[in-house]
Order: sequence, then C-alpha cells, then structure tokens
Amino acid sequence: MTRTVVESRTRTVVIGFDQPFCVIGERINPTGRKKLAAELEAGDFSTVEKDALEQVACGATMLDVNAGVVYNSNPNPNETEPPLMRQMIDLVQALVDVPLSIDSSVPGALEAGLEAAHGRPLLNSVTGEEERLERVLPLVKKYNVPVVAISNDDTGISEDPDVRFAVAKKIVERAADFGIPAHDIIVDPLVMPVGAMATAGLQVFALVRRLREELGVNTTCGASNISFGLPNRHGINAAFLPMAIASGMTSAIMNPVRPQEMEAIRAANLLINADPWGSAWIAANKPPLAEGETEPGARGRREGRRRRG
Repeated sequence: MTRTVVESRTRTVVIGFDQPFCVIGERINPTGRKKLAAELEAGDFSTVEKDALEQVACGATMLDVNAGVVYNSNPNPNETEPPLMRQMIDLVQALVDVPLSIDSSVPGALEAGLEAAHGRPLLNSVTGEEERLERVLPLVKKYNVPVVAISNDDTGISEDPDVRFAVAKKIVERAADFGIPAHDIIVDPLVMPVGAMATAGLQVFALVRRLREELGVNTTCGASNISFGLPNRHGINAAFLPMAIASGMTSAIMNPVRPQEMEAIRAANLLINADPWGSAWIAANKPPLAEGETEPGARGRREGRRRRG
C-alpha cells in the first residue's frame, strides 16, 4: 500500500490510498493576490499569519507556502525569493504545527525552505523538463523528502491525458535513478478548466485511476482549476473533490476556508471508510452547546474522576 509520510516538528501525516484525504491549504501564496504580494514586499506578514491560523482551524492537514513575490527594487527571484521563503517558513511553523509544502519554481528557494523546515516537508514541485529534473531531484534525495511531480515537460501542458501520464511515468522513472522511491512521488496530473474543456473532469478521474493502478503513486491537484472562469466555483469544486477522491486522488492543494468544499471532503472520507465509525464527521457536525450547557456525560465523567481520586 502506497504511503507518503510528511512531518512537522511533532506531527506526522500519512498520505495514502487507505488514509483520509489530505487537504493542503493554498492560501499562503501571493500569486494572483496583489494585496498579499504588496504586504510581503513591505515586510508585512500579518496576512500570512492570519491565513496560516485560519486554514488550520478550518481543517487543513498541511499548508503550502509560496514566496513568489516580484520585488520592484530587485526583480530577480533567484536573489529575493530564497530569504523570503526562509522567513515565511520560520514564521508559519512558529504559529502552527502541521507539515508544510515548500512551493517554488526557484531551486534556491526550495533549498532555503528545506533548510528552514522542521520534520519532513513536501517539496512542490518538479516537472518533466530536463533542467528541472536535474535541479530538483538531487534536492529531494539530499533532504529525503517527498515531491510533487507535475505532468508537464519541455513541450508544455498537453491536452492529451496519455501524454500527461507518460510525463508522470518519466518523472517516476528518473526519480528512481536517484534512489527516490515511487511512494515519495505525488503526481499532479494537471486539472484543466471544465469551462474550456468539457472532458476535463473525465480526463483527470481516468488519469488518477491509471496513476494509482499502473504507477502506484499518490496524487494531488490544484482543485480550483476545474472551475476556473465559471460562476459558483465552490459548488463545482465541492462536487469535483468527492468524485476525484472516489477515483483514487489522495490530496489536493485547495482553500480549506470554504465550508462547502470541506464538508464534501469529510463526507467522502466517511463514504470510502477513511473515517472509522464516522468520528470526524460526527465531531464536525456536532450542534453547538447553548450558553451554560455542558456536553452530555461531561458532568458524570468529572464526578467519576473526583470519586476515583
């Protein structure tokens, strides 16, 4: 059974076919968030702090950290991104104790994050491009961490799912040459917007099944890509996620602050028997206590403890 282990300083998370779906919080990322980018350039980390705490409170299993800010004073990301990544990793893991995903297209920033991170983080990401393989896979081996493998290469992103599968297979095989096992590769088969490609959902469901059955790897995706450009995106995402889980997807980079999507994931975990006895579902749906009310049985438990004392 394929199991990918990620760790913080004190917490271990297992991503696997027989495990609850892993929610990787996407919010700590300045891409497309002009306000956050401006704050980071000014040295203001208040939104990062808020996003870290809120995502974990809403049920994120892990947090993705991306430091891709273009500084007006120095637009060279090879110089600006590594120190910012280190600073953000230090800040986030001082606030929350969940494993982290270190997200960058800059190898120097990836290594800076690896040096700063506690435990065993996830590296995000490697692609099938030759230069990227030669730069990132040695880091994966050196630090003994799992990595997200994105199914595009030097030719770009193919609309053909067979091509995307072939790229994923190539990455898994090249990783093996470095002594990196398949269980430490989490493949992102790339989710296309269903508004632009009507078969996008069907493609990714078939790809996830094939990746699981033929390569034995865990999978992930940028879940919100499926709904890009359409109204009521959260409704589409909330339908997509359980269907992807039923197809074998084991994690997603997504926004855990959206209750509709998190509820769909908790229900899916229950239905695939990844939530034994429904304990997580029951805990999440327990009615709030009225003012002055105690949980049933709480008084008896307290009195029992006093009697035993």
